[in-house]
Amino acid sequence: MTSLPASPSPKRLGLVIDLDTCVGCHACATNCKEWNAGGASGPLTDINAYQAEQRGVWFNRVFSYEASGGDCESRTVHFPKNCLHCEKPDCVTVCPTGASYKRAEDGIVLIDHDKCIGCKLCSWACPYGARELDEDQGVMKKCTLCVDRIYNTNLPEAERTPACVSTCPASARHFGDFNDPESKVSQLTRERGGFDLAPETGYQPTSKYLPPRARKTAAEPTRLERAAPEPGATGWLRWLDRALSR
Repeated sequence: MTSLPASPSPKRLGLVIDLDTCVGCHACATNCKEWNAGGASGPLTDINAYQAEQRGVWFNRVFSYEASGGDCESRTVHFPKNCLHCEKPDCVTVCPTGASYKRAEDGIVLIDHDKCIGCKLCSWACPYGARELDEDQGVMKKCTLCVDRIYNTNLPEAERTPACVSTCPASARHFGDFNDPESKVSQLTRERGGFDLAPETGYQPTSKYLPPRARKTAAEPTRLERAAPEPGATGWLRWLDRALSR
């Protein structure tokens, strides 16, 4: 079995995913697949890619749900899923060969494919479904936080982010160090009530989700309706003057 680092990591790298902003376009999944097909975990095998019963390895998957509750109208919530790089990952401790490990320097959870025997114990231990078997290579694979990008000094500094973050058109994904209270991910988590997925597991995932913001109900008047102009041309001119003076 594999042991975890003896002391907390000086860095705690991870993602913040904004469920209010995500539009479910799957750009994160596509760019992740493209980058990692030739990266540290490549290739990412596809089985029957152009036939029935397609199967393959994806580090990012996006699920869509119809949600409602409270005073909010029903809405579609897009829920991206990937490895959360937990502080206490059982996927690491159950590994019989030491292939799964948590880096002491930054908390990223990785797999040494030379040691992996594809026994799937790590996937059974992960409550988030973040581990996938590469059927062609016979080893387990997972999100690496694009470790070959974020530390690549040959890339411009602005591009040293995970592929999923760099491609998100809605800016719903953010990357940074949760041990830095001034980092963007720390600030977003504080300000927007970022939460752990399935905290009852005790795994203490590093990456967080930001909840969807409450939306107005059909009965609640909009700001325009509350400040509606008086009847007639004079009323509209007064309303326009107030709007422009704000």
